[in-house]
Amino acid sequence: MIETAVVGPVPRSELAGWRDEFGILAGITRRGEADSPFDLGLGGTGPVGEVLDRWGALRRAVPGCRGIVVSRQVHGTRVLWHDDARGVVIHEGFDGHATGSSGFLLAVSVADCIPVYVIDPVRRVVALLHAGWRGTSAGILGAGLAELARRGSSVENVLVHCGVGICGSCYEVGSEVFAGCGLPAPANGRGGLDLRAVLVEQARALGVDRVSTSQFCSKHDPGFFSHRGGSGGRMVGYLGLL
Repeated sequence: MIETAVVGPVPRSELAGWRDEFGILAGITRRGEADSPFDLGLGGTGPVGEVLDRWGALRRAVPGCRGIVVSRQVHGTRVLWHDDARGVVIHEGFDGHATGSSGFLLAVSVADCIPVYVIDPVRRVVALLHAGWRGTSAGILGAGLAELARRGSSVENVLVHCGVGICGSCYEVGSEVFAGCGLPAPANGRGGLDLRAVLVEQARALGVDRVSTSQFCSKHDPGFFSHRGGSGGRMVGYLGLL
């Protein structure tokens, strides 16, 4: 699956294939103009009013979208189910969101961590997960799949896409991160870790056959915010049923 740019006032890219085939909207905002970045970070240093205006612009950019749900994330594995949302609704302490209802967007904040999109187009339930290395090692993907299973999803119908995030070449980490992700550490104790590859292996181990990854790295590809790259802003991965 390939994220393609969407023309409009909000800088963003989406998985056109999912929209066309399944009626599911999956995308991510981009950095935007250098002199006026489209920063959606809830914990940043920018004026709160400007940040919330950008969240409102994202909602209005999606026809029929009455709300967006997001959370202040803690690199954990809690996934929250939503039946509806109106306006911008901010929760505390969740790193995943799931729904079977249309008309609003699930959202996660990222700037190197991986937004993981999980969909069951047969049952029409979806989940969006925030996966840094701690969430990945703790099992956020399994938690998202379990939440959908509780709503009637069958794993054989599930598709997973590991979205825009930092690549293995740019993500140099220590031995404790490798160990946390169940991997042997490099000989010198540090090396590049491909989080998306770890998530792909986890998805397959959990029974998901259809797994894809983004072609973009948030650090070395232009147009994205990257914590490792020194930019303080945040992008938003979003997912919803049309």
